[in-house]
Amino acid sequence: MDVKQLTETKIAETLNLPVTTEQFEYPKQLEHGDLALPCFRFAKALKTSPHQIAQSIQQALQADELYAKIEVVGGYVNFFFHREKLAASILLAKPVTQPYQGTVTIDMSSPNIAKPFSMGHLRSTIIGESLARMYEHVGFRTVKINHLGDWGTQFGKLISAYKTWGVKEEIENNPIPELLTLYVRFHEEGDEKAGRRWFKLLEDGDDEAVQLWTWFKSESLKEFEKIYHRLGVRFDAITGESFYNDLMGAVVDVLKEKRLLIESDDAQVVLLEDQNLPPCLIQKNDGATLYATRDLAAAIYRKETYAFTQSLYVVGHEQSLHFTQIKAVLNKAGFDWPDDMEHVPFGLIRSEGKKMSTRKGTVILLEDVLDEAVALAKKTIQEKNPELPNANDVAEQIGVGAIIFNDLKNDRILDIDFSLENSLRFEGETGPYVQYTHARTCSILKHGTPGEPSVSSDLEWEMVMFIYRFEETVRIAVRQKNPSLIARYVLDLAQSFNRYYSQVKIVNDDAGQGSRLLIVDAVRSKLQSGLYLLGVTAPTKM
Repeated sequence: MDVKQLTETKIAETLNLPVTTEQFEYPKQLEHGDLALPCFRFAKALKTSPHQIAQSIQQALQADELYAKIEVVGGYVNFFFHREKLAASILLAKPVTQPYQGTVTIDMSSPNIAKPFSMGHLRSTIIGESLARMYEHVGFRTVKINHLGDWGTQFGKLISAYKTWGVKEEIENNPIPELLTLYVRFHEEGDEKAGRRWFKLLEDGDDEAVQLWTWFKSESLKEFEKIYHRLGVRFDAITGESFYNDLMGAVVDVLKEKRLLIESDDAQVVLLEDQNLPPCLIQKNDGATLYATRDLAAAIYRKETYAFTQSLYVVGHEQSLHFTQIKAVLNKAGFDWPDDMEHVPFGLIRSEGKKMSTRKGTVILLEDVLDEAVALAKKTIQEKNPELPNANDVAEQIGVGAIIFNDLKNDRILDIDFSLENSLRFEGETGPYVQYTHARTCSILKHGTPGEPSVSSDLEWEMVMFIYRFEETVRIAVRQKNPSLIARYVLDLAQSFNRYYSQVKIVNDDAGQGSRLLIVDAVRSKLQSGLYLLGVTAPTKM
């Protein structure tokens, strides 16, 4: 039973005005009700005071059996639900499969071939993965796309460096570091003309150039896949920049046909002055296409291939102008779907207040951070629970989960300051804290069987209302494309449960044990589901 939506409908009928679920509030203190509606926003339309509006709502709804009582406090109307009746509908509710809502493509992760998978790639990868899980939960089909950086003059330089100094066996044994070493050495000692010559050969389809480029790509992907496996990330399409090489000419043709291309500074551009944007560079006069051309081709391909209802680009906030230009050009070209495209920006990861650099010598590898996190988790397990079965697997779940949760608990648009030690604490606002709470519920449930629903205290009612809010929280998080709302939800639920656990003897072999275990099981289910949506595993023992 969605009591909030029912209340919304009843109030809209009473006031003869549109009312949305976002206008309601959940009071922090139970004495102020289970749900509250501030009436100030209705005053202008109804030409009466908020207090009088609240009173009219109270009079219209107070006889409804959904509510135990309705109170008016100033311009607020506070609703108190019948606890037993609502608790039964919430705690005994069965999972509902959502109807199909459409297809969402998600451009995410996108590391560069032959370069390390650094901490800088973490945010796009795990924000994109969480968004995919959230969208699937509410009924969407998702297509996760890894738009690899696998084209450009840097590959001519890399081929030249390999031909000059490379050793095949060393690259096969240690691909990314060896390729990076060659690339750095080229910039110190290499011949720029040779680099350009090899890239031209690659563009022209030279057998040796293509073979080496394909090999570099294959070796890099093997290394990337190790990281993705640890993060629990899978892709539906791995289509790098090179995939669109043969599709960009059609984009240029469309723009020419629409008479949108203008010559400017030895390049063909689309002017966007009418939208207060700088020109979008499409093609150099020597025929070379540019970054924007590739993304235009990718957008058209994805629409034609996947028929998306939404297309998300999980890319850093510094690319905001670029994606605004891409949408503007597609609109000018007469396509009717660019408004279904959305850039989902995010801030930087910082360490001790400084941006994590990717310049030579200062790359912070994600694999190294994950390894260190798992090692610290294993050390904690050895200290607190040395007999834990499958300790290595649990340490992996805790260590990797801590890194993911530490990122996603923050609003994605904010820069975050990374601290490995703080991420792995078992107290406070951390992934291990939520995981440990989940494991605690699993342990309690071994002592009995959930029974019939009943609410005997405010603490139990608080958890019932938290459980009720799960689906609404997911819907809002999807609408805002903000996984931190789910992270905040599981933290609040875990804190509420731990307060309950500290004050109530749950397993007491009395008449109320079954109802208490039913609440524990519902908490377990929502913690597990919430962590899953974040891409974090929920261990049953810790």
